[in-house]
Amino acid sequence: MTEIGNSPAGPGRGTGRRPRAALPSPSLSHGRRHAMMAGLAVLGAVAVAACSSGGSSGSGTSSSSGGHVTITVGCEPPKTQAAQRKFFVDDIQAFEKANPSITVTGDDTNPCDDPATFDAKLASGKLDNVFYTYFTDAANVVSSGQAADISKYSGQIKNLGNLQTDLVNLYRQGDSASGALYGIPVSNYTLGLLYNKQLFQRAGLNPSQPPTTWAQVRADAKKISALGGGIVGYGDYSAANVGGWHFTAEMYSLGGTMVSGQKAAFDNATGLQVLQNLQAMRWTDNSMGSKQLLQYNDLPQLMGAGKLGMYVAAPDNVTYIHQEYGSAYSNLAEGPMPGNGGTLLGGDGYMFSKKDTPAQIEAGIKFLNFEFLTPGAGQFNFARAKAAGQPVGLPEPNIWTAGTAVAQSTTSDEDSNATIPVSNFAPYLSAAPNMKNEIEPPQAQAIYAQGDKVMAAVLTERNANLKQLLGTFSSQVNSILANQQ
Repeated sequence: MTEIGNSPAGPGRGTGRRPRAALPSPSLSHGRRHAMMAGLAVLGAVAVAACSSGGSSGSGTSSSSGGHVTITVGCEPPKTQAAQRKFFVDDIQAFEKANPSITVTGDDTNPCDDPATFDAKLASGKLDNVFYTYFTDAANVVSSGQAADISKYSGQIKNLGNLQTDLVNLYRQGDSASGALYGIPVSNYTLGLLYNKQLFQRAGLNPSQPPTTWAQVRADAKKISALGGGIVGYGDYSAANVGGWHFTAEMYSLGGTMVSGQKAAFDNATGLQVLQNLQAMRWTDNSMGSKQLLQYNDLPQLMGAGKLGMYVAAPDNVTYIHQEYGSAYSNLAEGPMPGNGGTLLGGDGYMFSKKDTPAQIEAGIKFLNFEFLTPGAGQFNFARAKAAGQPVGLPEPNIWTAGTAVAQSTTSDEDSNATIPVSNFAPYLSAAPNMKNEIEPPQAQAIYAQGDKVMAAVLTERNANLKQLLGTFSSQVNSILANQQ
């Protein structure tokens, strides 16, 4: 996505961080998600040391000689994210001081994973020594043969045993715990239900108990929209790929899936249930408002104006709405994804060029340990973020296995430095251990583009033929999968 400003991440955020379609939304754009979450306030210009930051070509030409190792690392925050860039540069300098035989050059190419160039760079081996990937890229990168197998270095990865197994397995050959390891996850998100506590209270609903089923969402949306004054009970997308993204998320929420093998798997009772629920809210209850064909920024803006009760979103939307539209943090809360099925997982991590020397792989792992896998440091330096005026308290990146000492200490540290009411995420967090996390489908953006058409028809045509829409969508997805590289 193109970067327009500091907004939350969106579809294909494969952390989840950056999506793979040319949507006009900053949220669906560039590099490191944790930086974007914290990056809504700008601290000013940052002086960047030439030896440790900025503008690498990502050519994979860094080297090791005479005992000294030089590596390029992708996804350095861009200059427009001054605070996060400063954090990253400061961390590089601290790392180099602690490891004088290693030079780290940050690559601030933005977007970090640009669909217009990523595959070409991958094929030509012109990626960084330690290159950034969406979760959805990992399998393709492994099959391309361009990533180094880091299995024999796994003992050097800090807290590897404390990372969520599902996230690590995304970087294994065949997504299996027994497969060779090709990368390290560093951030993730899952979708939930963002809601307006004030509107819940006004509608006679309990703001501490958001709906957990789609039937409850429908009932609550009807009560909220009955407040009048242009207030919408529930909002959803139907344009610019985000409509198909939400259809996918809603399929997962009911225990369904989008793709099975090389075939579409949503032209069934579950897919019909998703559309029937939307059709009922839109046309029977009139709880979704008359303005449709909404794109990514439309719903945060509506929520920020106090005119929207609920919509499906990742927790980082809270900071965006607060910063962009002045909504009080106390009024913005996150519940679990309705449906008691699963939730869409997104995220990102790093992989290693097959051209890397053993010394470069070891140096890269050391840096990732320092920046992403150490509680209290790097992305988990919550005290630093708070002191710099950045928002602290979002339940992401949630990479640790729940209940481990690392997870508990990280949560405790974040809560003690929180600038956002962490209690507003309690319903979301309490449901998380029982949620099945589902990654985005293959060829996600192409599928989402076709899914937009279905969502648009349901939300703009009173008598849309739902079965016909699903059948056409399924045929389109089968064609996409048959033609994928």
